[in-house]
Amino acid sequence: MDLVVRGATVVDGGGGARYRADVAIDGGRIVEIRRPGGPRLSARATVHAEGLVLSPGFVDMHAHSDLALLTDPAHEAKAAQGVTLEVLGQDGLSYAPADEPVLAALRTQLAGWNGDGSGVDFGWRSVGGYLDRLDAGVAVNAAYLVPQGTVRAMAVGWEDRPATEGELARMRRLVAEGLEQGAVGLSSGLTYTPGMYASDAELSELCRVVAAHGGYYCPHHRSYGAGALEAYAEMLALAARTGCALHLAHATMNFGVNRGRAPELLALLDAALAAGTDVTLDSYPYTPGCTTLAALLPSWAAAGGPEATLARLRDDATAERIRHALEAEGSDGNHGVPMDWATIEVSGVTEPALAGRVGTRLDGWPAARALLLGDRLGTTILHHVGDEPNVRAIMRHPTHTGGSDGILHGAKPHPRAYGTFPHYLGHYVRELGVLTLEECVAHLTARPAARLGLPDRGLVREGHRADLVLFDPETVAAGASYDHPRVLPAGIPHVLIDGRFVMRDGRRTDVLAGRSVRRAGSRAGGVVKNTERVP
Repeated sequence: MDLVVRGATVVDGGGGARYRADVAIDGGRIVEIRRPGGPRLSARATVHAEGLVLSPGFVDMHAHSDLALLTDPAHEAKAAQGVTLEVLGQDGLSYAPADEPVLAALRTQLAGWNGDGSGVDFGWRSVGGYLDRLDAGVAVNAAYLVPQGTVRAMAVGWEDRPATEGELARMRRLVAEGLEQGAVGLSSGLTYTPGMYASDAELSELCRVVAAHGGYYCPHHRSYGAGALEAYAEMLALAARTGCALHLAHATMNFGVNRGRAPELLALLDAALAAGTDVTLDSYPYTPGCTTLAALLPSWAAAGGPEATLARLRDDATAERIRHALEAEGSDGNHGVPMDWATIEVSGVTEPALAGRVGTRLDGWPAARALLLGDRLGTTILHHVGDEPNVRAIMRHPTHTGGSDGILHGAKPHPRAYGTFPHYLGHYVRELGVLTLEECVAHLTARPAARLGLPDRGLVREGHRADLVLFDPETVAAGASYDHPRVLPAGIPHVLIDGRFVMRDGRRTDVLAGRSVRRAGSRAGGVVKNTERVP
């Protein structure tokens, strides 16, 4: 056999009690699990794992590595955390499907998330083409959600208006094609343009397509602030009406208006589950959010795309209207809450001349306007609006999974990009006891694998894929902090994908074992396309 992991404490992802065992791997799969007392397993290589926990690889249910996987082959931010699978295409905005004009606009609009893509060969135009690019070899496995905002840009543009019947038909067709080519579902960004211009009826039409293909809908819903509970209720009603499985993205209750109100959200969830709605959620274990500064603008100011937004910001009278919407009314981009500029910390810029602004707090609209114009909407921010009791309550829910929402671009990214999964294990399990180790591993492995429809991942079981993590439960911790956000975690010496070491003895190897993970029944031919073992 290829490898034996000897003497590990197995936490298998199923939520049951840990146990000691030797685990044998061959051909990229777990072939035997032998508890103490039986004959000794042998293999060409051995990892002595006494004192270490062996678990399934972690699944990041909300990642923004759409270009990072292509531009950074090492991708240590995720590989070092034990992440073996990321779900991309989030928040309704990504780069497939796309034609030339839409792709050009997206590269500007998403520069704050992913950079402008300089050096990337955007040779694909379809979801299948993008997944094929991943299949050439990347650091970790990746699944993809068809981005509803991108689909709307393709069919309607960036205008704030209802879709015509012909445009709606094209959107349905684009979503169906993406699912048939391997996407696992549909995402929306309902506080981001142009996806936020979709009506409930329009979203329902697209969700029916997703349900027919066995995928799931993952919305960044219309508010995480003043209208949060109403926004969650809208998505739960949509799922019940269309029969579409629902996964609530970065399910938080933010801003002062929602302090301590997580139990109200969880009551909505429990009622939907009791009524038969298929619903799950993900969250990150931190209080600040992270987005682009431009995302906070009122939706009318972003209509027409990035160049139209910049033109409005240059016009003094229109800029004053934007200021009033932000500071007095509470713009829909800021979740209906009047702006408190002190909560906005600049985390990244695309214009080098503005690098000195990174790490500073904005002191009002004039500074924000100048930054938006000077950086051509490319500024990323940390938004300090979370509530720790809400974070803890939500992560305890039985449908919860882990998602970093990690934006890797920028000089001072959110530490969740490098620290989400060890932070769960070190801070919330070992230090606070919010979850037991067995519970937490289940949240990060088997539950997301079940949502993605992957029958041979997410558990340490014979016959399952050997996507595995070995970590020290006594020392595992996020190294990343708000002051030093790019520090790798501690206590995770080994990570395997397809039975091959992507991290060994705490160091990144040169192995690119990641491939696209495609929806069962897609034209790509099965659940996953990474069956070949590429040197």
